[in-house]
Amino acid sequence: MKTLVTGGAGFIGSNLVDALVARGDDVAVIDDVSTGKRDNLEHAIANGVELIELDVRDAEAIATAVERVGPEVIFHLAAQIDVRKSVADPANDSRVNVEGTINVLNAAHAAGVRRVVNTSTGGAIYGEGQIIPAPEDHPVAPEAPYGLSKFCAENYCALFTRLHGLSTISLRYGNVYGPRQDPLGEAGVIAIFCGKLLDGGRPKIFGDGNQTRDYVFVGDVVDANLRAADSDATGSFNVGRGVQTSVLDIVEALAAQSSNGFEADHAPARSGEVQHIALDASRTKAELGWEAQVDLDQGLARTLDSLR
Repeated sequence: MKTLVTGGAGFIGSNLVDALVARGDDVAVIDDVSTGKRDNLEHAIANGVELIELDVRDAEAIATAVERVGPEVIFHLAAQIDVRKSVADPANDSRVNVEGTINVLNAAHAAGVRRVVNTSTGGAIYGEGQIIPAPEDHPVAPEAPYGLSKFCAENYCALFTRLHGLSTISLRYGNVYGPRQDPLGEAGVIAIFCGKLLDGGRPKIFGDGNQTRDYVFVGDVVDANLRAADSDATGSFNVGRGVQTSVLDIVEALAAQSSNGFEADHAPARSGEVQHIALDASRTKAELGWEAQVDLDQGLARTLDSLR
């Protein structure tokens, strides 16, 4: 099957590309390599994957690329994902996440693409958890422009389904972690903490460390994408374990995997941060046949191994 992955040089996207190659797909990647890394695609490119360096904000270039590649399925992962950057420059966040998604949808419709699997976010759309674990009909109350832009992108996917009959689905991820997440980056507390552990450093906790998230391993997220592509289901689906894990829990779990101990430094809490969220993925299990397979200890061990 011909597939196209936008944002395929990134952390999640490159893991998905590897899975698509492994199952025998003919894969192309669109990425502007601003945050993604060519090194993430080294194995894939050696196996025939084409990297097309484009910005999703360039509607004409996206349309030309999609028409030329002629994919059956597009996995849309290209995005601006930094919450703080979204607060500092919400207009740019919208151009990438909303306008960029519209460009992909227009190109998919024009080229006769069968299915678009859109990447979205659970916690950033729901905001502070009023129901935990949060179902897909949880009130929408983003704490930052990032969550709002992803919710808008979801609604454009649904609009293109109603307006043009384009088959779309949006996957609302929990906090994804695993191999290839940048331990020197701003996003991904597990990757950052793993990097500190291996370097003999001390992790920094903002606030008391009791804030909780739903951490889901990247391999499980890849599996959700593959199942979503093969399904006819439409709408928004949570992809998480439904388990609240605190920052202190992560420090404790990593300390258990170290012979030298692992203690954290504390810094003042950051304003606007969601305190508690987890995702109810029961609909995803019922309609896509998906549920997370990797627990936190297994995922942490695999992430550490990838960084050694």
